[in-house]
Amino acid sequence: MTRLNRRIWMLAWPLLLSNLTAPLLGLVDTAVVGHLSSPRYLAAVALGGNFFMFLYFSFNFLRMGTTGFASQARGARRDTRVILLRGLLLSASLGGLLIVLSPLLRDTGLWLLGGSEPVQTLARDYIDIRILGAPAALANFALIGFAIGTHNTRVPLKMTLLMHSSNALLDVLLVQVWHLDVRGVASASACAEYIGLAGGLYWLRAALRPPPRPERLWHGGAVLALMAVNRDIFIRSLALLSTFFFFTAQGARLGDTVLAANTVLITFLLLLSNLLDGFANAAEALVGDARGQNDRDAFARAVKTTGLWTVGCAGLALFAFALGGAPLIHLLTDLPAIRDSATDYLPWMVLLPVTASAGFWLDGIFVGATWGTAMRNTMLAAVLVFFGLWWLTRGWDNQGLWLALNGFMASRGVLMGAVLWRRLGAA
Repeated sequence: MTRLNRRIWMLAWPLLLSNLTAPLLGLVDTAVVGHLSSPRYLAAVALGGNFFMFLYFSFNFLRMGTTGFASQARGARRDTRVILLRGLLLSASLGGLLIVLSPLLRDTGLWLLGGSEPVQTLARDYIDIRILGAPAALANFALIGFAIGTHNTRVPLKMTLLMHSSNALLDVLLVQVWHLDVRGVASASACAEYIGLAGGLYWLRAALRPPPRPERLWHGGAVLALMAVNRDIFIRSLALLSTFFFFTAQGARLGDTVLAANTVLITFLLLLSNLLDGFANAAEALVGDARGQNDRDAFARAVKTTGLWTVGCAGLALFAFALGGAPLIHLLTDLPAIRDSATDYLPWMVLLPVTASAGFWLDGIFVGATWGTAMRNTMLAAVLVFFGLWWLTRGWDNQGLWLALNGFMASRGVLMGAVLWRRLGAA
């Protein structure tokens, strides 16, 4: 193994384990409510979970922007602490605002998502409880982004293990022992965010000491640069999550069974994305370092080598989905209608490692390089592809939805790859 491959692996393996705990937690959530007496509990968690996926990952710029600027500051040997402090201040402010606006956000989100009245009622309870964890959830984005950008990738692993083990334990206790159904799942998630925040602040405590010149926290040029990148990544995240939001809403309109089956299958996508994100996050750190040093050769090597790792992971995921897809569906739910429906659409999930992998990898390259505008523009174009495919295949119902999702993922990779090819050639 070459020195660069060893470095990528040392950066990636904690992030791989960290990322894989997220879908494993999703498995616990799905299994806990999937074995309750009615599919409406699983459907309600699907609606509530998608609401928070849309809401929180709209603010994923707090993670991505912090990573890009921290890695470039590290490469240029500048002080990185002020970047973390800016991220935490912004996170706390935005998290409090989300709680204040939560009734409006909840009602709007559930109106857009649809679903039957019993499912909507349960989802409303879920959202009202889980939103209380918003300040901690956003602060965790900044902490994890800073840790990745400064190559301290064991901190995200420790944080996510702490959060998700706490969440899983509370899931079982609150749902199975105290019978709080979806309210228990939401309470477990909110509490786990604060537990993870406490751990992250402890493990990164050395970086929380005030910088030598506190006034630099509000340096005008640096703040404007941060806001410009964050704006573009924010728009990009909204476009991405709008696609998944629409996907879930259309599934809900096809009935509670289809919605629940799609929820089970989306777990496969979460497994894939979190596996690939380990190497995408390593790419963020290495590319940002190279940009900070203005080293074009190191930049090109980071792109090529992390790309090869991504191809290997995609092949592994394709093999695993083909062999283990049906058993995993049966593990997640014992309701026959949901099992049968999910199995019908399983081939689309087997295809996803082929269509989606390049996009996840290139996200890491673009974040490390802080190419926010290119991320935004390519995502908007891919969203147009998604809606075009959906419109053309509306008569195929859920099959058309899955075709559009695969087309969306593939177009992301193609468009971002074209941008990267052009910029490497120009360098």
